Amino acid sequence: MTDHHQTNLMTLTRYVLEEQRQHPDATGDLTIAMNAVQLGCKFVEACVRKARLINLVGLAGNTNVQGEDQKKLDVLSNEMFVNALKASGKFSFMVSEEVDDIVVVPEELRGKYCITFDPLDGSSNIDAGVNVGTIFGIWRLPSGPRATVEEILVPGSEIIAGGYCMYGSSCNLVLTFGGNRVEGFTLDPAIGEFILTHPDIRIPPRGKIYSVNEGNSMYWDDATRAYFDSLKAPPADSGRKPYSARYIGSMVADVHRTLLYGGVFAYPSDRKSRS
Repeated sequence: MTDHHQTNLMTLTRYVLEEQRQHPDATGDLTIAMNAVQLGCKFVEACVRKARLINLVGLAGNTNVQGEDQKKLDVLSNEMFVNALKASGKFSFMVSEEVDDIVVVPEELRGKYCITFDPLDGSSNIDAGVNVGTIFGIWRLPSGPRATVEEILVPGSEIIAGGYCMYGSSCNLVLTFGGNRVEGFTLDPAIGEFILTHPDIRIPPRGKIYSVNEGNSMYWDDATRAYFDSLKAPPADSGRKPYSARYIGSMVADVHRTLLYGGVFAYPSDRKSRS
């Protein structure tokens, strides 16, 4: 919760506007786009908080593009994000984990950006009350609103804004616009705004925790297995202490803890998951 004796609050909207002022050639399009993203996050947070009460847990009867069973809340979250992003008029294409095909925005609402997102990562943990989250990345289309579907394939370095929103004991939105800065905001439900609570996040140079699904270790290559063995049992003469294992299974929760406390988060490729 925000200290209500403090009146000079750095909200997410204010932060994005101040970033915009530092670029005289900015059009404000990214500011509007981020407003749509945070609206979607607020909606999902409210649904996650009362999911059990309004029967949003359980399966919806479909699977997503990863072959995972979709939860009712997955479907609702995806619809909310698609509608909010479409209404902003700043996106031409959307790539969602919950939809097989690329979402093409109607011509009259198209903008110069493309966004990829997972509206509710870790949703299999909802029934257990474990943290879940939204993941997103935004990039500029080479031809703007006239771009074709083929133009959405760009290197990751082209992403101009990215981050995640975690829904748990608090609602945290962690965001970067590049420039080697990562900022963390916490939703104050009393005023309905994300407040800057973790400015300029820097991951500690060394942590004590590793986070990986060791249930797949028999499918890892030798180098990956050797690396994690070295974390668990460092050489006696190295002076290093063994890392402890912590694995939640929701990427957003595991990454958030690693950002704040340091350590290692990994999702290694394996022989089991060829696609």
